[in-house]
Amino acid sequence: METKYFYQDLDAAGERLNGGHYYTVTFSRGMLPPVKGFWSLTLYNEYHFFAPNTLNRYSLGTKNRNLQYESDGSLTLYVQAEPPEEEKLPNWLPAPETDFTLYLRTYWPKTDILENRWTPPPVKRIK
Repeated sequence: METKYFYQDLDAAGERLNGGHYYTVTFSRGMLPPVKGFWSLTLYNEYHFFAPNTLNRYSLGTKNRNLQYESDGSLTLYVQAEPPEEEKLPNWLPAPETDFTLYLRTYWPKTDILENRWTPPPVKRIK
């Protein structure tokens, strides 16, 4: 299998993802998607198109060389309509102010993904 996508409309509490709220997706140290190729967290608007934003940024992942990792080695991505604090901007995935969907795309996934031993972290609503 060349790709596997994980689709998410709901946050960890089962509520619909919506740009009126702020969310985080945190990959613990050593728990990034296990792939031979690359991975990306991609955001689509309620119509399943890219959501226009000032950064022209529609995904974050392996190809973003400036992602900021925490001191414990974890990676937190911020999904929200409003920009976060300056130091978190590299990890910001701009959201529309309406409902949206997240896709975690894995390219050339390793066995842990293919055999369902790895799952994406929850989308946590923080505000």
